[in-house]
Amino acid sequence: MAPARLPIPELPTWADQAVAEYLSRLTAQRGLSEHTVEAYRRDLSQFFDYCERRGVTETGEVGRRHCRRYLAFLGARGYSRRSMSRKASSVRAFYADAVRRGIAGANPFDQVAAPSPARPLPYAIGAKAVAAAIDAIDAVDPPAIRDKALIEVLYASGLRISELASMTVSDVGLDTVTVVGKGRKTRRVPIGRPAQAALERYAVGARPRLAGPAAGEALWVGARGGPLDSRGIRRAVRKRLATFPHALRHSFATHLLEGGADLRAVQDLLGHADLATTQIYTAVTRRHLRGTYDQSHPRA
Repeated sequence: MAPARLPIPELPTWADQAVAEYLSRLTAQRGLSEHTVEAYRRDLSQFFDYCERRGVTETGEVGRRHCRRYLAFLGARGYSRRSMSRKASSVRAFYADAVRRGIAGANPFDQVAAPSPARPLPYAIGAKAVAAAIDAIDAVDPPAIRDKALIEVLYASGLRISELASMTVSDVGLDTVTVVGKGRKTRRVPIGRPAQAALERYAVGARPRLAGPAAGEALWVGARGGPLDSRGIRRAVRKRLATFPHALRHSFATHLLEGGADLRAVQDLLGHADLATTQIYTAVTRRHLRGTYDQSHPRA
């Protein structure tokens, strides 16, 4: 049964200024995307609306009982553990900031246990399957040459789709690409010879034929001559590989670890701020190794 989704209410007047200032700081200091900041706003609006309906008239009046009852309220409406955990995290982060700034005396979500989301393992394509799928792309016309190049780069670098879409011509080095990741952090990622060759073929022979006046310095160009956006990249990967771009990022990380790469090196290549985010790939490699053992060992 689908959850009874809460509407997105207006913030109560007593919380409006504090939330607006908090979201402004998130944008300025952490470089979060508009989508992420809007998700924070929705979560905080729902929480403070819930509190107002129970008699709260200022942010300092919120206590642990409100937090616990809010989680129970969400659970009763069928929200997933992941959604409940995210909403709790949004409120906890708001109050942590308020405590640091001396606006609140305590964080009401301290010692309130939010449901831990069950985290699915990322989907990784086998190395031979990836290579065979890329080699099967019939790269004869400019769009196909472009698609093969961007897929080679995705698999060679593990980039997020947003990072790939925002690349410019000047971001391509001899054997590296430079990208701007989450939090507007720039990193340089190495790419292998197949990706280098595919990029050179695209840059020299295909991009000039695709690019129109609107392309500017965008590396990837769409059929109409303008920059190829994330949606266009998804379509290209789905058309050529029958999968989604993030599967190539998962495959990149998994195959590196299976090949003996250091976990922290993979963290840096992926642009993860927290090593724990990268560690999920070790579970994928263990699963793969177990499968190999079960198929290969005579007494498995």
